[in-house]
Amino acid sequence: MQTRARILDAAEQLFAARGFEGASIRDIAKAAGVQGGLVAHHGGSKEELFRLVVARRAGALSRIRVEALEGARAQGPLDLATILDCFIRPYVTLAREGGPHWVAYGRLLAHVSADPRWSTLAAECFDPTAQQFIDEIAALYPGAVPGRAAMGQIYAVSAMLAHVYSAWRLDTLSPGAGEADTDRLIAFATAGVHAVMTERVPEK
Repeated sequence: MQTRARILDAAEQLFAARGFEGASIRDIAKAAGVQGGLVAHHGGSKEELFRLVVARRAGALSRIRVEALEGARAQGPLDLATILDCFIRPYVTLAREGGPHWVAYGRLLAHVSADPRWSTLAAECFDPTAQQFIDEIAALYPGAVPGRAAMGQIYAVSAMLAHVYSAWRLDTLSPGAGEADTDRLIAFATAGVHAVMTERVPEK
């Protein structure tokens, strides 16, 4: 089990840094300190290994998000900011406090989201939870154009990933601007999703 964990940890870091194409089995084996044959033994093919790495933390992240949502629901009716907070804040917190593997995991999410070849993997690991949050958003805007809640969710996830991985750009573009703040991120996402949900479709 320790060998398997080392292999998955090494694969996670290399896939996150280099993408699926850029990370080789040889490099993963070297980073894990094992022979290449052990990588195949514990992870199968390179594609199967990638799927294992992505799936490994998906359940924990989904559980934290859903628990946050249910906890908020117990306090009263949900509003848009609260729904987005329950989805965004858990990952931002894990990326900052949960160790380097959670930072790498977010980069994996970006790779999966950007490449249609992983659509089945995304559907298995992420779509059920994402759909639950999309449904909560849609329920707040019964007159919205169909599909807008999913659009807003995707935009919010993009903002979340930029917040975690591109925060250094803030000081580059505006020295002394200060550290990116999670509350500000959620306020930004809330305003954006609200704008998407309330946009009127021009009459033809």
